[in-house]
Amino acid sequence: MAILSFAHKTEPDDQWLYLPALKRVKRIASKNKSGPFLGSEFSFEDFSFQEVEKYEYQYIRDEEYEGMLCHVIERIPLDPYSGYTKQIVWIDTEYFLIRKIHHFDRKSFHLKTQLFLDYEIYDEAYWQPHRVIMNNNQNGKSSILSFKEVKYKNGLTDRDFSQNSLKRSR
Repeated sequence: MAILSFAHKTEPDDQWLYLPALKRVKRIASKNKSGPFLGSEFSFEDFSFQEVEKYEYQYIRDEEYEGMLCHVIERIPLDPYSGYTKQIVWIDTEYFLIRKIHHFDRKSFHLKTQLFLDYEIYDEAYWQPHRVIMNNNQNGKSSILSFKEVKYKNGLTDRDFSQNSLKRSR
């Protein structure tokens, strides 16, 4: 399985999913991004880029979380097809990395809690969490996304980021 996302500053991201068993690339429609990603507690929307312009923000408070001082902010997605009415985000005050997000569903109930763990810095510029945990507060299930090998500046070109290139991914 492989996923390709093209980020847009204000519009919904374009996403495609390659399913090796079907040998097929499937475009994920903007209206369907709130559905589950391959049976996990993540949604396709959770894999969208966190562009500042895609939300309205409200500062709530500063508080300690996991031994770190964090800004706690509320952000409201501007995408009318978002599966979330709002998100409460914990951002550490030292590196400004997202540490936790509470996702609220379309009925404004606390649906999921997303945790970003084991950050590492690459090329002295790119912070990457090596584990992302999504806890569904309504059904009690969890999913873990683990990154085993992360590479930046690896010689890929624009041609490597296409729907056809998904079929060649491993």
